[in-house]
Amino acid sequence: MIDALPFSTALISTATVALAEIGDKTQLLALLLAARFRRPWPIIAGIAVATVLNHAVAAWAGSAVAHWLQPDVLRWVVAASFILVALWTLKPDTLDEDTPIATRSAFMASTVAFFIAEIGDKTQIATVLLAARYVPLWEVVVGTTLGMLLANVPVVLLGSRFANRLPLVAARRAAAAVFLLIGLWVALRGVG
Repeated sequence: MIDALPFSTALISTATVALAEIGDKTQLLALLLAARFRRPWPIIAGIAVATVLNHAVAAWAGSAVAHWLQPDVLRWVVAASFILVALWTLKPDTLDEDTPIATRSAFMASTVAFFIAEIGDKTQIATVLLAARYVPLWEVVVGTTLGMLLANVPVVLLGSRFANRLPLVAARRAAAAVFLLIGLWVALRGVG
């Protein structure tokens, strides 16, 4: 299975977050930043920096929780959490009106806005759960960051024209199915 492949943790993390990010509020934020600043590379760099920082903290938290809980408790907490994220993924996101984007540069605006928007977001929670389930931790962070970039870079580069053509309902359903399958897998096989 995929767990036996080299960098399987990174691959699983990348696919999971890339699917979950489609139609997410941070993808809408990427579109807003692209329309506002029209400078794609500083925006992409800001997204990358914010995601690495945010997801490194989230992955560390997931890893710490995995060490604190008994294996049987952790198994059911992680399984139930993935299933809840699957249900949450089916709900369309909207960009909050109070999401801050005004700072001095496209890079700073993107970094600050993305970091704040990711707090408590389903992709951050997915990162916590992935880190509780998979090792090594650095592959989770690299994978979730790549997943965020895979979903957001095309939006930044191609702007609203591309975003309007995304099949968001199908993408949300696919992401929900991935989370559900991971949750069921953890329930059946455990986290170790």
